[in-house]
Amino acid sequence: MRRSVTKFFANPLPFGRLNHVAIAVPKSKSITEAAATYQKLFDAKVSEPKDLPEHGVTTVFVELPNTKLELLHPLGAASPIQGFLDKNPAGGMHHICIEVENIETAIQKCKAANIRTIGDKPKIGAHNKPVIFLHPKDCGGVLLEMEQV
Repeated sequence: MRRSVTKFFANPLPFGRLNHVAIAVPKSKSITEAAATYQKLFDAKVSEPKDLPEHGVTTVFVELPNTKLELLHPLGAASPIQGFLDKNPAGGMHHICIEVENIETAIQKCKAANIRTIGDKPKIGAHNKPVIFLHPKDCGGVLLEMEQV
């Protein structure tokens, strides 16, 4: 029996533009070293490292003409990206971030479509805007972040 996808298209999820692609940087490499690599590779503007203790990461943004790369580095022993890095010691793509106009509405629509969020409430993200993650098991194996714009 095939699953019906009608519920996904009859009431589409309120996703907007791609905001960024996040890349986990292993502990064996400094985030500033990784940022310098991307800056040279793309001749891109690179932000200063920013610690986000609530998220357990240090971030650096690499601005590209059509999107951004977010470099993530573990911050503290309980960093949520440490599990990813344990499975992927060289680092790699961690998640993608999609913009939404109203994060509460987006959460409600996702839950109505049986797409689980990681956590019950949005947190303030690297851009000082509300964010929440969607479970990769409900999103084709991809960890999705929604950011209110």
